[in-house]
Amino acid sequence: MNSFQAFRIRNDSAGYRSGLEDMSIDDLAPGEIVIKTAYSSVNYKDALAGTGEGKILRFFPLVGGIDVAGHVVSSTDPAFKEGDAVLVTGSGLSETRDGGYAQYARIEAKWAIRLPAGLSLRESMIIGTAGFTAALALLRMEDNRQTPALGPLAVTGATGGVGSLAVDIFSRAGYEVHAISGKPEHADYLRTLGAAQVLGRDALAEAKAMEAARFGGGLDNVGGTMLASLLARTRPYGNVASAGLAASADLPTTVMPFIIRGVSLLGVASAGTARDIRDEVWTRLAADWKPLHLDAICTREATLAELPGVFAGMLAGGSFGRTLVRLD
Repeated sequence: MNSFQAFRIRNDSAGYRSGLEDMSIDDLAPGEIVIKTAYSSVNYKDALAGTGEGKILRFFPLVGGIDVAGHVVSSTDPAFKEGDAVLVTGSGLSETRDGGYAQYARIEAKWAIRLPAGLSLRESMIIGTAGFTAALALLRMEDNRQTPALGPLAVTGATGGVGSLAVDIFSRAGYEVHAISGKPEHADYLRTLGAAQVLGRDALAEAKAMEAARFGGGLDNVGGTMLASLLARTRPYGNVASAGLAASADLPTTVMPFIIRGVSLLGVASAGTARDIRDEVWTRLAADWKPLHLDAICTREATLAELPGVFAGMLAGGSFGRTLVRLD
């Protein structure tokens, strides 16, 4: 294989920077499988890593991109052969090893997911870490006895990648979804994805110890007051999954929702998900939990060269739907 282009992140005596570089396979982190990449995606974590606004990378330099999908071109692991379609999300990509923002990727076989029947490579990366996170949240909630009968699920930060996919996945799974967003201009978009109600941020603006129970539970992507307010408004034995901190890493709450209503706060850490759970989530995402509106959720397609502009917009609060990265 000749040299190929990659979006690489560096931090050295010349400062923190990222951009296109020419690389070869031998430059990549070790792994049993080499794939010709087709797609990646942009997640909030990618924007933090690519700009240095967050301490994501453990080593430098590394290729960015926590998601990747493509076809195997060589493998020393007998479980994979040339031509197999595979995907990887999280699993150390763009953190401890080279990620998916390159025309080729070398990955560890233990984290490679054979593309499930029912998904294309493109669809798998519109879903990516964002959709995996949303589905993992629902799996955790249902493992803790969440059912549609408990009441509507709230989704905060609903127009972002995780939020958009959560609205679609949760409604697909039979839940009434109340989308919460500070972007009223996108209310019709959220209803298209399956939201029964679209609420403004003021619906969760106060963090009192307890409020009238309104939701059966929900997924929070924002943190801070919104998460505290959602907990205070959750019905007895409902579950709230925490998956993001777009507004704040703080949690100004009390023990009252937990000891009076039996509410559960569930953490969702997609990057370190065990392999058996990872397989289960992707199986569901290709079948009964497959989002029905992926074309609407994919609001932008970008090349490697366009990534800096995508990152800037996302960190400025302009996240809307999912950005697919084309690597063909």
